[in-house]
Amino acid sequence: MEGLMKGLMNVALDHINNQRGGGGGGDDDRRDERDSQPIREEQPRSSWAQVVSGEDDENHGASNSNTCNSNTNTQEERYGRNDDRRKSGGGSRTQKEEGDENSTDGWETVQQKKKKPSKQHHKVIKDNWNNYKRPASEQGYSGESDCGADVEPSEEELSDLSKALNKLWDLDLNRLVPGKHYEIDCGEGKKVYQKQDMAEGGLFSWLSEEVFTRPTYSRFCSLLDNYNPHEGLKEVVTNEEIQEQAAFIEEISRSAPIKYLYKYLSAKGVASGSFQDFKRMMTSLWFDLYGRGGTSGSSSAFEHVFVGEIKQRGEQQVSGFHNWIQFYLEESKERVDYQGYIFPRRRGQVPDAETQLLTIQFEWNGVLKSVSSTLVGVSPEFEIAIYTLCFYLGGEDNYVELGPYPVNIKCYRLGNKIGSAFPIADS
Repeated sequence: MEGLMKGLMNVALDHINNQRGGGGGGDDDRRDERDSQPIREEQPRSSWAQVVSGEDDENHGASNSNTCNSNTNTQEERYGRNDDRRKSGGGSRTQKEEGDENSTDGWETVQQKKKKPSKQHHKVIKDNWNNYKRPASEQGYSGESDCGADVEPSEEELSDLSKALNKLWDLDLNRLVPGKHYEIDCGEGKKVYQKQDMAEGGLFSWLSEEVFTRPTYSRFCSLLDNYNPHEGLKEVVTNEEIQEQAAFIEEISRSAPIKYLYKYLSAKGVASGSFQDFKRMMTSLWFDLYGRGGTSGSSSAFEHVFVGEIKQRGEQQVSGFHNWIQFYLEESKERVDYQGYIFPRRRGQVPDAETQLLTIQFEWNGVLKSVSSTLVGVSPEFEIAIYTLCFYLGGEDNYVELGPYPVNIKCYRLGNKIGSAFPIADS
């Protein structure tokens, strides 16, 4: 009997153990299975605790040197594949077809290629653009536009570059008003290294047609198509384009910011000649060609800062391209894909439709600009003035106030030329 009881007990225990063991699918196994699943949904957005972390500061600091994060490699690969698809008419390739078994961004590729809502195209008035190529004797210019503004630098402004730059902000009588002249949609935010597209549509919702009839804006726009965007390719400048450059400088020289700039540089001994000499100096500073990307005569201050260039050596990257007008025009042609703003480093300062200093991410002709900063709605003459003043009398870093915005105006030199200049939100 005792043997029988022991046998029954063993059978019962074996049955219980088998029930627990099942198919090896206990909680720990299910947890391991969950942990090993590939991510199928969009990555969670960064919390503000992450935004203000030291890691983010480091990444933001790296952006200040105007270089792209190493995580842009897959973006550049995508650009090459886009060209292949455009040529073949084919659809998206799989990872296996690309031969990249180690790639982990397959879901991001799908995310990037999701078609955005079609952008409403706005009319760009170009009636006078061809006239700007005519000889100087056939040019017509606007009247003086300072409206009685005080363009004489004070002693305080002459002793403090920050105050001088803030005075230029006040003198920008041609600056646009958000909501009145244009509207932007900032979309959602991201960190520099994040690749997913956080903007459903474009940055600009609309821009008043009247803007393109303003003389300095119109002449500025006529210059933007004079350049080959590929860095390292020698520029060919025609006589008509030289006339466009001279006409632009002549037009902005009638504005308050440039008149103030001339008086300021004269007081400092930088501009020692007449106003005509000063205009020739400005034309040379902004439009004279120099070498970049290993080729002489391939770039200029104007091209790099305002038009933008695509680096061809190594991985393709967008460099320069800090002007909002160029951004609007290229976006309207569907050459720019806005992908969201970069989180500010300080909590609570999320940009909105009224913000005129933005740090953003976008693709231009399929090539990523991981971080770029721009002053939205400011006039061409204002930007020319602040960057020129920083080049001649400032340093590489120029911490200033521009109206309500604390800004670091970065200014890089290439010998006696402007290598690059752009604003960085100092917050």
